[in-house]
Amino acid sequence: MLGNYVKKPGLELTARCRLQFCREMHSRNKKAMEFIAKGWNALKEVDRVIDYCERNDKRLIPLLRTAKENFELALAADNSNTHARYWLSKLHLKYHVPGQNHAIGAALLVEAANMGDPEAQYELGCRLRVENDYVQSDQQAFYYIEKAVEKLHPGALYLLGAVYLTGDCVRKDVASALWCFHRASEKGHVGAAIAYGSLLLRGRLFRLLFFSFISSCSLKFMRDDSVFLVMSLFSFSCTFND
Repeated sequence: MLGNYVKKPGLELTARCRLQFCREMHSRNKKAMEFIAKGWNALKEVDRVIDYCERNDKRLIPLLRTAKENFELALAADNSNTHARYWLSKLHLKYHVPGQNHAIGAALLVEAANMGDPEAQYELGCRLRVENDYVQSDQQAFYYIEKAVEKLHPGALYLLGAVYLTGDCVRKDVASALWCFHRASEKGHVGAAIAYGSLLLRGRLFRLLFFSFISSCSLKFMRDDSVFLVMSLFSFSCTFND
């Protein structure tokens, strides 16, 4: 019986190895985030002044080089860091950075998206939504946008809401569009808040007309504070208008 209370050397060694591994992983991740912060600050300074100069202005090169070096160092410190992959891909795809390579940027963006980074998934989904007869990428774009929506990315929620509202490449679903706009507005997306408010307003106006018609048919009471009722009536109004 006493054997159950005695620490076995093998188990103790395994626990120490796991603890050491976790410490090393935390240290690498912390170091990578420090590099990402430095690179992001340099890139933010570029965005601040880029509207007042040419995109290939030589004065931007030191800042772009600093951002690129720090993102590369972050990726070297922690190869599993999706944020470093995303920002480095954005640097290659958007800015005139020394050593710019669109193929490298695209590969890094796909890797970051497949590794689960919501920003990369949203960016890749937007880039795949191209008007090109030779590229059938709508389903791939929708796949990555849905992945970003699962992580409640506000831009992806807004875009998916617009897709559901217009019925572009998916079946038109006003209730789903309303939900997407609502969640995106909670995340601070201005466009989604405007769309959500306009949809609710349209639904409430139709509801007032509907209630006035029902009351003329001697209906005495009906709930007026149900969000579900607003969504249902707005869906009905859209069907009626179509």
